[in-house]
Amino acid sequence: MHALTDVTGFGLLGHLLEVCRASGVAARVAFDRLPLHPGVVELAREGSVTGASSRNWASYGEDVALAGALGDAERALLTDPQTSGGLLVACAPDAAAAVLAVFRREGFERAGIIGECVAGHPRVQVDYEPMPTFTQPPQDKG
Repeated sequence: MHALTDVTGFGLLGHLLEVCRASGVAARVAFDRLPLHPGVVELAREGSVTGASSRNWASYGEDVALAGALGDAERALLTDPQTSGGLLVACAPDAAAAVLAVFRREGFERAGIIGECVAGHPRVQVDYEPMPTFTQPPQDKG
């Protein structure tokens, strides 16, 4: 593992951007791979979002590029501050299957690969379509 952070007050994008800045890399995220709760995008589209999401975006949005298919609701979810958020893990690609196996063995079945770190100026690109450059390792059956 190279980095591990809890996704809390700055939302997923804010915490990922901090990892990128500290590591001197860029990141790409596939929105469709995020383990969102069922119906949460629809709730956000109906206006059920926090005011802190927009404040978070205002503080770091210039270092984030969102795919054109992603609107205000998706942006609000990506910047949503959580008081008990999930974990964001960065590891070498060849260690991903082993790291996922540990999380799944501990009961976190929805743990998965949501993106990748790439060379470049610290920033985050969020795509809507799956990115073919990384693949989800198979689930550990044991």
